[in-house]
Amino acid sequence: MKISIIGTGYVGLVSGVCLAEKGHDVVCVDIDQAKVDRINGGHSPIHEKGLDDLLAKCCGVNFRATTDLRGAVLGSELSMIAVGTPFDGDEIDLQYIRAAARQIGEALKDKPSYHVVLVKSTVVPGTTNDVVLPLVEQASGKSAGPDFGVGMNPEFLREGEAVQDFLFPDRIVLGGSDDRALDVLEDLYQPFSGVDRLRTDPRTAEMIKYTANSLLATMISFSNEIGNLCASIPNVDVTEVMRGVHLDKRLSPILADGTRIKPSFTTYIEAGCGFGGSCFPKDVKALIAHGRKLGQEMSLLDSVVKVNLAQPANMLELLGSHYSQLKDVRVTVLGVAFKPGTDDIRESPALPVIQSLLDAGAHVTAYDPVAKEEAERHFGKGALAFADTLEGALQDADAVLLMTRWPEFEALPGIFAKAADPPLLVDGRRMIPRHLVPRYEGIGLCGNDKLRQPD
Repeated sequence: MKISIIGTGYVGLVSGVCLAEKGHDVVCVDIDQAKVDRINGGHSPIHEKGLDDLLAKCCGVNFRATTDLRGAVLGSELSMIAVGTPFDGDEIDLQYIRAAARQIGEALKDKPSYHVVLVKSTVVPGTTNDVVLPLVEQASGKSAGPDFGVGMNPEFLREGEAVQDFLFPDRIVLGGSDDRALDVLEDLYQPFSGVDRLRTDPRTAEMIKYTANSLLATMISFSNEIGNLCASIPNVDVTEVMRGVHLDKRLSPILADGTRIKPSFTTYIEAGCGFGGSCFPKDVKALIAHGRKLGQEMSLLDSVVKVNLAQPANMLELLGSHYSQLKDVRVTVLGVAFKPGTDDIRESPALPVIQSLLDAGAHVTAYDPVAKEEAERHFGKGALAFADTLEGALQDADAVLLMTRWPEFEALPGIFAKAADPPLLVDGRRMIPRHLVPRYEGIGLCGNDKLRQPD
């Protein structure tokens, strides 16, 4: 199938390259000529495991990028909208969705054959039918149904694992305006055999995406609230509490041979310093706002956001229990990306922590394996020091705040063991066993329980 994708961001580029890997002929559209040239040169503008290899493999064969939206639409059977939908505090901003729909419609004026316009961006229920469809009709002069179809196909991609998630999905949700549009979407995903498919309408598909993200965000905030309570109870450690919870066979099933399976979703039931990224914070807030517009208060999701916003401050509180003031204290922050495997720092809990440290007059050094450039762009060069290695980041540190679960941070106990005067470790991800570090603070750990050996 010939596919045009409007947008070369995280979702658009990953979708395009992976669909090309599955045998489709794909062209991605972006207004930034420099970005288009970089992609056509085989270089991804985003950090995502496996993406560069796939891009190098398909670029110039059955994948390319262009600034010519009209040509891309006219040369394809299906156009996928994968543009940003930022949240402005009141509602999601649909300006890019609207612009893409209008431009696709303008191109379809001169296309005699049937075409499907597919929304891949995360949008609130009703957007595909009530915004995209009429805009395409108005711009094209054609009618939805006989002349073109619309659909909504939400993505369930984890940053850092997006290529794997796209190529080997756990579900494919197809929301179509009618059976003809749905059949085209079935053809799009024909190479993905053996995957559960849900054929539904666009509104339901839109709601599934928001519900899925809100559920995971709720699990995280629930775990963090339990962790905050554990921190107030002597001799209770949230990591041990959650270990006991995870042993519930409904969460980690036991096979007939006695083998226990630990599903990956249980990582969401672990306490930490908060969630971030481009999806969870934005999507939960957008769903709350959408509910209120419909007269439905979303009190549970309100609490999810409230807990998450307060969580990074716990790191500063734990640090502050060792220092009466932070002026001139040498603090190293490990991890700026909101999660490992990506250079995305959007809504990362590390951002407010670093800013608070700077405001308090601390000497801050940050280290992240891949997000250095993004962090420098956010804070500005010279605002804080950025180390190029983990060992360099730890040199002369009075305290270390672990914010992101990068695998290389597992080496901390060994590095600390070689130090004459090891720094304080404040573990925001409960990644390091507390008994392996001389001076330890951690989320969800009572203050008088730091040195207790694990049972």
